[in-house]
Amino acid sequence: MNEPTNQWTTLSGREVYDNPWINVTEYQVINPGGKPGIYGKVHFKNKAIGIVALDDKDNTWLVGQWRYPLNEWSWEIPEGGGPHETEVLASAQRELREEAGITAAKWTLIQRTHLSNSVSDEEGFIFLAEDLTQGESELEDSEADLKVWKLPFKDALQMVLDGKITDSLSVMGLLKVSAMRKEF
Repeated sequence: MNEPTNQWTTLSGREVYDNPWINVTEYQVINPGGKPGIYGKVHFKNKAIGIVALDDKDNTWLVGQWRYPLNEWSWEIPEGGGPHETEVLASAQRELREEAGITAAKWTLIQRTHLSNSVSDEEGFIFLAEDLTQGESELEDSEADLKVWKLPFKDALQMVLDGKITDSLSVMGLLKVSAMRKEF
């Protein structure tokens, strides 16, 4: 099937918020139905990076932290932001080392995703990391409460299926690895 062409017309845009991580712009538009309207876009200044680390004994690692926007604790795969000008693999390697203290000899990009495409341009990349070596974490100040948990992969997958892991990169990454291993 041929993909349709863009039916939106942008009349103008004005920045309404900017910080080191995001920029919010409000656009005056003509929508696909021909009516005027507004559209807000959140531009992320980094790419979202997630890593499913899997060792030779079928264990994986989750990191837990208090997520300020949700006002709740969240168990997730190691993840973070990677500058647009940095190769996504280099950002993934840095995040896994910083959060879990792990380096990996084998890396596979398993998923590219858009995390909330109705309001943002945030692009995410999920990697499978294997052939692991454990070291020390290098946490950032905002991660001072971060907890690292090594557990069997099947238990992390069950947490997704039970709704105990809700972070989108984590859900996608763990389900994708499970599908790759034919666990569905």
